[in-house]
Amino acid sequence: MKKKTYLLFISVLILTLVLFCSDVSAYTGVGRDPIKYEYGVFLGVNAGKRAMRRFRKYETIVLDVQSGFDRDDIATLKARGHRVLSYINVGSVEKYRDYYNDYQDITLGKYDNWPDERWVDVSRQEWQDFILNDLSEKIMDTGVDGFFVDNIDVYYQYHRDEIYNGVEAILKGLKEKGDVIINGGDTFVLEYIEKGDPVDMILDGINQETVYTSIKDYDRNRFGENSAEERDYFLYYTEKIKRTGKEVFLLEYTKKRSMKKKIGENCREKGYKYYISKSLDLR
Repeated sequence: MKKKTYLLFISVLILTLVLFCSDVSAYTGVGRDPIKYEYGVFLGVNAGKRAMRRFRKYETIVLDVQSGFDRDDIATLKARGHRVLSYINVGSVEKYRDYYNDYQDITLGKYDNWPDERWVDVSRQEWQDFILNDLSEKIMDTGVDGFFVDNIDVYYQYHRDEIYNGVEAILKGLKEKGDVIINGGDTFVLEYIEKGDPVDMILDGINQETVYTSIKDYDRNRFGENSAEERDYFLYYTEKIKRTGKEVFLLEYTKKRSMKKKIGENCREKGYKYYISKSLDLR
């Protein structure tokens, strides 16, 4: 073998080994499933083989176990190396839930842009008991790592002491059961921090929607860029949470490649995990 040919052969061999090792490092768990992304939110996805295949590329997965996922599904995902969080709605109730009729008499008002949903009086003991002793128990029984907690913005909508206390009681109860990632809820969380209460008692991290993007039309999935004022406020909030040592996730909505690139670059710079969806139904 000539010297130049030999050197070329060695170079190709080394490059092949490097690429092979890089590929192997991208696989986690059994079945050599490639985990390429840190975060994925799939609240509109129902259980099934197609869903399980789709989840393979995401490290932290947010799903709704009430969409048919069972213990076997969750065990399979965790065996592959995924962290699994389940959606739980603590501040409002959807009309399609089988327990809606049991609690519609303690709802507070309609939920803008979501006609099938109503805000709930979280100060009511029967609602707290349901969330902490019934619904969350059934969710944790599937083997998930914890909760993606939605609609503590009920405190922003109904800014009263009893609502604050209700949200706090629910979050502390959920935190005793598993991980808690709060979706939105900045009004409550910032006030909780300002009071000097230990953030470890209520959350492991936060997810903030539409930091860089905005929702222009809920029915037609039309999105835009957020205003500088809104963006800067949410970045102030997310940075405040990051300084507590907790996780920060972003959920953005856009179909534009340039916006996706901008979000990715900014999140990597700040150390945030993010997911970008083309639709509000998160399918």
